[in-house]
Amino acid sequence: MKGVPEAELRMPHVLREYSLLADGERGAVIGPKGDISWMCFPRWDSPSLFSSLIGGSGLYAVTPRGRFVWGGYYEEGSLIWRSRWVTSAGIVECREALAYPGHPGRATLLRRLVAVEGTNQVRVFLHPRAGYGADPARSLRRHEDGTWTAATGLVHLRWSGAPEAEPGPDGHGGHWLDTHLTLAPGQAHDLVLELAEQAPAGQRPDPGAAWDATQAHWSRVVPAMDEMVARRDARHSYAVLAGLTSSGGGMVAAATTSLPERADKGDSYDYRYAWIRDQCFAGEAVAAAGPHSLMDDAVGFVQDRLLADGPQLSPAYTVRGERVPDQHSLGLAGYPGGTDIVGNHVNSQFQLDALGEALLLFAAAAGHDHLELDGWRAAKAAADAIAARWREPDAGIWELSPKRWTHSGLECVAGLRAISSAPGASASAAAEWMALADAILAEVAATSLHPSGRWKRAVDDDRLDAALLLAAIRGALPVDDPRSVATYQAVRSELAEDGYVYRFRHGAGPLGQAEGAFLLCGFWMSLACWDRGDHVEATRWFERNRAACGPPGLFSEEYDVVERQLRGNLPQAFVHAVMLECAARQSHAAGSAQPSGTAS
Repeated sequence: MKGVPEAELRMPHVLREYSLLADGERGAVIGPKGDISWMCFPRWDSPSLFSSLIGGSGLYAVTPRGRFVWGGYYEEGSLIWRSRWVTSAGIVECREALAYPGHPGRATLLRRLVAVEGTNQVRVFLHPRAGYGADPARSLRRHEDGTWTAATGLVHLRWSGAPEAEPGPDGHGGHWLDTHLTLAPGQAHDLVLELAEQAPAGQRPDPGAAWDATQAHWSRVVPAMDEMVARRDARHSYAVLAGLTSSGGGMVAAATTSLPERADKGDSYDYRYAWIRDQCFAGEAVAAAGPHSLMDDAVGFVQDRLLADGPQLSPAYTVRGERVPDQHSLGLAGYPGGTDIVGNHVNSQFQLDALGEALLLFAAAAGHDHLELDGWRAAKAAADAIAARWREPDAGIWELSPKRWTHSGLECVAGLRAISSAPGASASAAAEWMALADAILAEVAATSLHPSGRWKRAVDDDRLDAALLLAAIRGALPVDDPRSVATYQAVRSELAEDGYVYRFRHGAGPLGQAEGAFLLCGFWMSLACWDRGDHVEATRWFERNRAACGPPGLFSEEYDVVERQLRGNLPQAFVHAVMLECAARQSHAAGSAQPSGTAS
């Protein structure tokens, strides 16, 4: 058929142009040509149905014919995306969503085309291939009501809204469907793709009802945050976190795998799993904004993992609480500059700081009177695990070779102090936990203080690390402690550039030579400034870093300052979490609350 060639639809875009649909159980990544180039089913870490993002097969595109320019936006407080194209003939939009909330065994992709202005022609192309593109579509059939059904791998699908589609062989044992639509001015047209582990049965969903239910649920889930600084972006970050959080409370670190952090460096990882640390960051951020449901989700997931595994807590799990699979390659081309990795080597690591973060999360929940008996049992399990393992080397926050990382010890100090003073803590437990915090701090101070007075990265590593800002932010010691002041000043002078912050120096070259700036670290700098009372400077850091995104407002892990491009998997949950925390902290009236980094 005529129109945009399939090869052109499969061409990847820069990361800043991708948007995300998500329903809690899985996500779909959409490019500026209406190309859904990544979606896993039934779960976040399942093999993908559409894999062209990382060089595989499988695509679902809705693209205007002829010349056009692209734009788009999220409906506020939701992950309902509107692709908007200005064409030679007028303007056409596509309202897009995964029906929300999602269900573990089935998903519904909603796409509603509207000719906003003029008569527009649109090409619709559906090519499902499960198993990261390995499994062809089979049993393709058009039914009397105009719907199409097929199966690929273990995925069954039903597609409505394209009765005139023409099937064709993909040359690899499967089939695609291709059609053109002509939309008169003001005309709307619905496309509904149902995915299920069992063959869909019964009536196909009514698009209008599905849209109404999805919009209503997003309205219930995302709080109004009427008094919040940067309200629209804060609500958007909350929506992103909600979209990444499954019905069991597990939140994936990102929706994608193998998007490169640095071209041709092999820095590609699978982030479709629930990291304990990231889950805690999200819960703590939400707690700063209020006792909203995502805080309870984080507490529930982390407490269950601690009660099950105790001192053997893994740094990450699947959203169902299972072991993360071993890392391996798929044999695909990968996103340009990246690889094709699934699974993650984190499954063999010990990360001490995650135990401290768990205690900080539980303390924040207790502050809202949202920590139940199991939460306190999990807090004791975390404290006991710290007591048993705090002298062991660990992989640290950046998941490197095992060392006695300073940040890990200080986060445990912060967590123990926070839970000791949390409402509901027993006097005997609080005394025990405070004594342990004091012992850890004394050891860290004796072994990990740089001659200049700042903290150093590890016992045997004199370098500076932006993660050390958290010692004061989280209350391991006061913000005006000389060690806190020296670390803050050193990070500003040595690791910051053009309003962004890097994790640490890899070598003698420029900061941006080895990796991009870490947006997480830039938001930490904002929090550090805020806690010191420098609210103008805090706002500068906040505004600079929250602008490091593309039109969809999604943050990745790193930001290439020179090229102004996103690097790494997206959306990166912990960046959205700390952005939300910054907005919440800045929304508090000056002097209305004790600074978050002040130790009691």
